[in-house]
Order: sequence, then C-alpha cells, then structure tokens
Amino acid sequence: MNNPRYIAVELLNKTFRKGSYSNIQLSSGLDSSELSDRDKKLCSVIYYGVIERKITLDHIIGGLSSRPPEKLDDVILNILRSGIYQLLYMEGIPDNAAVNESVALAKQFRKTSASGMVNAVLRNFIRRNKEYPIPMDILHSSSIMYSAPDWLVESLCADYGPEMMRNLLSDALDKPPVTIRMNSVRCSEEELFEALGKISAEKYEKLPGCYILGGGDPTSAEAFRKGFFHVQDRASQLCCMAVNPDENDRVLDICAAPGGKTFTMAEMMNNKGEIYAFDLHDKRVKLIRDGAERLGLTNIRAMAGDAAKFNEALPKFSKILCDVPCSGIGAIRRKPEIKYKNPEDFENLPEIQYKIAENALNYLEVGGELIYSTCTLRRAENDAVIDRLLENHPELEPVSFLEELGEPFGSYKASIFPQHFGSDGFFISKVRKAR
Repeated sequence: MNNPRYIAVELLNKTFRKGSYSNIQLSSGLDSSELSDRDKKLCSVIYYGVIERKITLDHIIGGLSSRPPEKLDDVILNILRSGIYQLLYMEGIPDNAAVNESVALAKQFRKTSASGMVNAVLRNFIRRNKEYPIPMDILHSSSIMYSAPDWLVESLCADYGPEMMRNLLSDALDKPPVTIRMNSVRCSEEELFEALGKISAEKYEKLPGCYILGGGDPTSAEAFRKGFFHVQDRASQLCCMAVNPDENDRVLDICAAPGGKTFTMAEMMNNKGEIYAFDLHDKRVKLIRDGAERLGLTNIRAMAGDAAKFNEALPKFSKILCDVPCSGIGAIRRKPEIKYKNPEDFENLPEIQYKIAENALNYLEVGGELIYSTCTLRRAENDAVIDRLLENHPELEPVSFLEELGEPFGSYKASIFPQHFGSDGFFISKVRKAR
C-alpha cells in the first residue's frame, strides 16, 4: 500500500488498540511501506497530529456526529480524526481533498456504508467555518484546547497552578527541537560544524557543548558516524551538570539505558575516572555499550542489574545518578500517547522510585552526592519521593545546585518546565551523605 493517509489510519488503529509507543509504531509502519519521502512526511504529520490532538478532535466529532465518538467504529473514528485534523491544522491541504480522501479511505477499508456519514460530518464542519464550542470551565476548556485528559490538567494545576500547566501542555503540541551534546573527547566545535555538513547547528549558550539543530536527520551526518555528538534534550544535559562529575570520580548511573546521560557524564570526566552504567535488560545494556563505542568513551562499564536490589559486589561511589522509571509526563511532546494512559498505571511508581533511590544509598560513600531525576512533573513522583528519602535517612542533607542558571534552580530540587530552557519537562534533586 502506497497511500500515506491509509497507512496513517492503519497505524492509528494499532496505536490506540495496543497502547504502543508512537515512534516505534510509526518507524515500523514506514519501514515496511513503499511510500516516497514526501508521502512518509505526510503520513507522519497526520499520524502524530491525530495522537497529539485526539481529545480536541473527538470533542469536535462529538458535536457533529449523531453518535458519540466512543460508539463509532474504530476505523471510521480514525478516518474522521484524520480528516478533521487536515481541515483544521494542515493549511496546505485543500478542504475538498481532505474530505474526498477521507471518503475514499472508508471505502478502501471496506466501510462503504459509512462513507456518506464521513462526508456529511466533514462537510458540516466546513460549513460551520471549522469552529467548535469551548466550555467556560478552566479544566474542561484546557482539556479541549491542549488535548489533555481532565486528570492531567487537574493534576498539573494542583501541583503548579494553571500558568505552568498551560506552559507544559501548549509546548507539548509544538514540534520538539533536536538538541545534541558535542563529544569534546573526539572533536572541537569547528570539527563538529564541518562534519554536520548541510545540517545547521546553533550553540545554546546556557549549556556547554549543547547545540540546537536546524533540521535534517542527525544520524545521517558524518559527524554522527564519527562519534562527534549524541542526541540529548537540554533537560538531560542539565541533569548531568547537576551531577557535576570530574575525572577523579567513580560514578554510578543506576538506571542508565539508553545511555545519553552516561555519555555526557563520561565526556565531562574527559574519558577518565569510572562510570558504572546499569540497566535491567541485556538488550538495553547493549545500547549503552554500542553508544559508548561509537563515541570512543572507554571509562564506561555497562552491565545488567536490578536497580532496586543491593549488589554487594559493587564498590562505593562518589556520585550516583538515579534517573528512575516514571510516568513520562514531561516528555509528552515526544511521546504524545503518554497523555492517554490510565492514571492508575502510575500509582505504584512512587514506591518503585523510592526503593531504587534508597537502594542507591547503599553504594554512596560518605561525602558522596546522589542526584534523583525523572522526566515527569508529578509531585508524587518527585518532591514526595525525595522528601521521604530525606525524612527516613538523617545521614542525608539537601544540596543546592546550578544556582548560576537562575529559575528554577537555587534549592535542592527543581521542577523544569519548557519556559525555563526550552527543554522537556524534568525534575532534578540533589542530596549528600553527610555521615
């Protein structure tokens, strides 16, 4: 099949039924297709766009269809979502093309009996000048405006207030920037720029070694093959700055895969000292080893291990990074399907996170520092976990970090929103074993 809209709907059906990660589903679907590069881009835009805007699209469909979205056939619902997304958000596609292609899709999916309904809903939306009602209530209006479930809007408002909620959720609807970390062990800035070829790069002055790319596939560049950089969001680079390792440190990255923070810390250590990088699964440990080999980093020891269970064979460490498994709410601009998870799926996370952080203390030498981090912005997984650790372990003391960068730093914990550094949402906290 070489119809980009057909493949987009087919992938949406799979994604919403199975709850799989969008980037993996799309990559698999495009690799097995016969689409041209142009059609792959169209397919990707529709696919990601529908996932990002699903709640908004379903609200519109609910006001146009005689049957509520949850009562519609899955295929027809995704055809309607795709059609309305094109009408509302893709200015380069003529209205008639969006409607006609959607009607044709119903027939191609052998849903001919529903093709008239698809046509009527989409044309009715056009007749209404593509306008739709928005409730007055801040929670419901924000849910529709930012295509976020009520529970997420309510949770962020309760934790941080409506302004910060809007900052994260509005940013999540924009295309995330591609940010890289230069491998200073292998190259200079001049060598990096030359090996990037046609891919433009802008230095991000607030973070050493950080560059924002202007487009193109960074992994296709000569600079990538030579190990001159790895792709890493600004928040993750900030996390490594909070660890602040040097060549005299022995560092433990207890939940390391796929290895981005491990690599940055190894580079900060000038490829000296030691980094032990662990992950639960051998396949993910291989990602760390492969990345370290490409980057020419030899001070990394990657091994499989359970972060929640004590391993008496390990030595003591001067710096430990606990970047624990989390709900991922801060990264929804990269994985928009996270928004639609059941919040009950997150209930056990704080206990798991606490056990990992508490186990990590067994490896921390006196005077050593532990950095706890997540890519979520739920206080239950962040502030509550680290404060519980401090309360139960009097040998620990909070440590302020990165004060020179201003807000949100200046304490022992920081909730990072896109407005601060243009990064994903992130949480970092730092403590020291005083005795």
